[in-house]
Amino acid sequence: MDILSDEKIIDSWHTNAVPWTAAVREQRIESRRLVTDRAVIDAVMSRRPASVLDAGCGEGWLVRALAARGVDRIIGVDVVPALIDQARAAGRGEFRIASYEAIARGELQVTVDLAVANFALIGKEAVDVLIKATPTLLRPGGTLVVQTLHPVVACGELPYEDGWRAGSWAGFSDDFTDPAPWYFRRLESWVALIASSGMTLVEMREPIHPTTGKPASVVFIAVTAG
Repeated sequence: MDILSDEKIIDSWHTNAVPWTAAVREQRIESRRLVTDRAVIDAVMSRRPASVLDAGCGEGWLVRALAARGVDRIIGVDVVPALIDQARAAGRGEFRIASYEAIARGELQVTVDLAVANFALIGKEAVDVLIKATPTLLRPGGTLVVQTLHPVVACGELPYEDGWRAGSWAGFSDDFTDPAPWYFRRLESWVALIASSGMTLVEMREPIHPTTGKPASVVFIAVTAG
């Protein structure tokens, strides 16, 4: 297995499903607790969807948060069965096991008002096919919301250029092992990828971390033709 690949990302999440569930449910991740959880909820709810697809839903926290805010139908999808098991046990939505490639092929057979991916688009080819296929999952005038690492901040000391990078669990507990790699995309590359789907980027938000004063993430909001 290539250690810098979409396949390796999935392998890592199989390994870390249990500690990840604990970290999310016990609110151990400061940036999420202070900024980014609220940022993605606000972005989704600003579009007032009646139905939502959460791609890469993990243990289902966002599904539960949106259900609590009155969204009628929410479908959470993840490729890791152990995460879907945790999501189903907690309830509040529909949960299915599927890869991004399967979603792109239309295997879910769903159409929703809004699709959201919250820190779940860290690969290369799988992300490309999912984004390009997103309009097939949306009703006319539907919305895509993506929250991801802010490229300018996440770049660190490395060159600002697209490419695979090694992962790290720095700041997490020793329960985490075998970190997933991730594919770094410049801001321009994210905009171009969304445009390649035929959707129109209508808003870009940069939630600010209250301690560092720097963007904790970037949130893209794009729409299909009405």
